[in-house]
Order: sequence, then structure tokens, then C-alpha cells
Amino acid sequence: MLDSAKQNRKAPSQMRSIPAMDALLSEEWTEPWLKQLGRGTVKRVFDAALAELRRRIAADEAPLAPDAIRSALADALARRAGRGLRRIINATGVVIHTNLGRSCLADEAVEAVRMTASRYGNLEYDVEEGTRGSRNSHVEDDVRELTGAEAALVVNNNAGAVLLCLSALAHSTEVVVSRGELVEIGGAFRVPDIMAFSGALLVEVGTTNRTHLSDYEAAITDRTSMLLKVHPSNFRIIGFTSAPKREDMAALAHSRGLVMMEDAGSGLLVDGADLGLSGEASVGACIASGCDLVTFSGDKMLGGPQIGVIVGKKCLVDQLRNHPAARALRVDKMTLAAFAATARLYRLGELDRVPTLAMLRRSGESMEEQARRIASAIGGVAVQVEDAVGGGSHPEHPIPGWGAVLPCGGAGGAGRLLAALRSRSTPILCGARGDAAVIHVRTLLPGDEEEVIAAFQRLVPN
Repeated sequence: MLDSAKQNRKAPSQMRSIPAMDALLSEEWTEPWLKQLGRGTVKRVFDAALAELRRRIAADEAPLAPDAIRSALADALARRAGRGLRRIINATGVVIHTNLGRSCLADEAVEAVRMTASRYGNLEYDVEEGTRGSRNSHVEDDVRELTGAEAALVVNNNAGAVLLCLSALAHSTEVVVSRGELVEIGGAFRVPDIMAFSGALLVEVGTTNRTHLSDYEAAITDRTSMLLKVHPSNFRIIGFTSAPKREDMAALAHSRGLVMMEDAGSGLLVDGADLGLSGEASVGACIASGCDLVTFSGDKMLGGPQIGVIVGKKCLVDQLRNHPAARALRVDKMTLAAFAATARLYRLGELDRVPTLAMLRRSGESMEEQARRIASAIGGVAVQVEDAVGGGSHPEHPIPGWGAVLPCGGAGGAGRLLAALRSRSTPILCGARGDAAVIHVRTLLPGDEEEVIAAFQRLVPN
């Protein structure tokens, strides 16, 4: 009873220690937050934080001194400020990191976005004719040249590209797909769901690990309109497997008057061998194999912005252009400008100016040199590591890289150090190996190395 009485007498005193809202908003330390977030937002953050402090005082969870109250309010403002998009340093070795925005744009693409966003332009205007033009015309020629296709169309992403093709060409008809390709990728994108939404009728053939050309042939009926091949994206089946060649599937489709379509997923526009990758067919190879339509992403191995590209026979692509969904799925001018600039670098053969390709093409010697330089600066060691393409591209095939490893026993363990790196105004994400932090150098961009070294030296002084 006595303890309870003391607690009840203490709570009002603690409550009176909480500063008034007007006083808080006029204090000097809040001025930078008012400029960054605005008075209304700061006040709302204070309201919520002070309500929580009052609850804690009433529950006698912890006595709070004035400095502790202001520290709690500052932490609340920092959390609110950190909710927007901001730069992150990627030291994970995952090149196309979906959670970190996938591919980084080339300088030329960034400049094209800036110019297009800040000025009027010829997005849908034919300057020579003085009439309305097509936004797709700014990229179609380059895409056709890079893939060998007759025609091309761009939409907002690859899921949209697949949806448009199925809606326009296979609505209320049967589409034959191998059971081993009915994939689900990030964001709950499921091939059966997309097909159902488009109005196409899914016909499954084969088994999870083995599908033969005869399976497709036996499934074709007078209601069939398309054979569909889907990139496995984020998984790989090994062992006792079988799948027909594209050329054979295309020949079968054409002999029956059907469309042969492939969702190529990652959008590889060069020979995979040029990137040190095996087993990945380029979009051009898919077209050369007889595919009538191929869809792919722009922000994966292509190294551009988020975009979905459809290439193939002109007669089919023209049908897609005129479908009502095409307008709903069209891309904005900034995305189009970034994609056009990226495609131009491909056409000029400037592959290393595309950050994604430059990272994948990095030599072991350059990575080892950088890893040793960082390791020497932070008191760690340089070791060989396994990196990844990421983004559902080239799954389960690690690529050799180099990293700087720092044992973290003296810093409270790797988990605590990694959390401290994430809490920076510019978070640093790196890997872990046992009780050590691992800085994968493949994915460091210009300027990142110096910042990483400074952060480690501050958090783990030698």
C-alpha cells in the first residue's frame, strides 16, 4: 500500500516534468526538424511521443529526466524523417537487390531523367509533322536493333507486359504452360493468378521437373491460342529434369497456328558469357529461336529503370498497342527517358557505363585490390566471398567476389555492428560470416569506399 501511495504521488510530479508543446516547438534543437519536416508534422510526432511518455509515467515504467524526454522526442523525429526514400550503401554483394531498388541507373540515364522532368519535350509530339506522336517511338528502334525483333512496346513493368499479352491475345482461350514454370516471384506475382486475371484459361502440362514436347502437343485443342514459356526467375530445378527446346516449341506452335510466347524475366540483352553467366538466354536468342513474343524487365540484368518490354512479330505487337489496357500500363516520361538513355549505351557498346553490367563484369583483380585496401584501413582481412546477381536472375548460381572481413567480438558482435551501420543517416548494409562483418566490394559505387571505411573506423576503432 505504501509503495502504491508513493507511486501515485510521484506520477503527477513526473507529468509536470514534460514540457509544454509550445515550449518544445520554440526550442533551438527543434529548428532543423521544423525546416526538414514542417511544423505540422513535428507537432504530430510530439503528440504521439508525449502520449507514450505519459503512459509510461502512469505505469511507473521508468522515471524520465528532461534530457531523456528530449532525447526520446528527437529519436521519434529521426524515425519519422527516415521513412522516406533515401540513399543506402550496398555492401551485400547482391547486384540487383530488389529491396534496395534493383539496378542503379547510368549517369547518362540520370541526366536524361533530369532534363525530361525539368523541361517540356516531344513525349507525344512529332516535331517534323507538327502532329501528335507516340511515346513508344523514342525507344522502339533501339530495342528492335538490340533484340532483332520486328517490333517493340514498353509498359510499366514485366508483370504488366505479361498481363497485356494474355489479355489482348488469349482472353477466353487456352494457354499451355509447363507445371515446372508456374512460378511465384516477389510481391506475390503468380503466373496462374495473372492468367486468371487476364481471362486466359490455364492448361498445365508435364510435371514439376520434366515436361516434354509431346506434353504440349497432347494438350492442344481447338480452344488453344498460345504456348507460354516462363523464366523460373528465383529458383532452379536440378537433377532429373527435362524441358523442350524453344525452337521445337515454336515449330509446334506455328504448325498449329498458335502464338509462341516467352516471359524471359530478367531482360538479358547481351550474351551471358560476357557477364560471366552461363545458362541464361538473351532476349535476342529467344527471338532467333522462333518466339513470336518475348517479355522482359528493364531494371534487372538490363540495368535500366523499372519497365516492361514486349518484343516480337509486328502483327502481334500492333494488336497490343491498340488494346485498352495498353494506356493503363503505359510508362511516364522520366522512366522512358531513362530507358532510352540506357538502351543507347547498349547500342554504342558502352556496357561498363551501365552500373549493373559494370558490377557483374568486375575483374577479380580489381575486387581483390579494393577489398585489401578496405581491410587494411579497418583492421580486417581480405577474403574471397560469394556474391549474387539477385533480382530473380541467375538463381542459385553464386558468383565469385572479394570482401573485407572484420571480426566483431570487441564491438558487441556482428549483429550489433550491423544494426549500428543500418542506423546511420546513410545506412550501410553488409553481410556477416559467423561473428564477423563482411563488406562485399562488388556492389560498392564510387564514393562508397571512403564512407564505409570512415563508418567502420568510428564504430570499431583500432
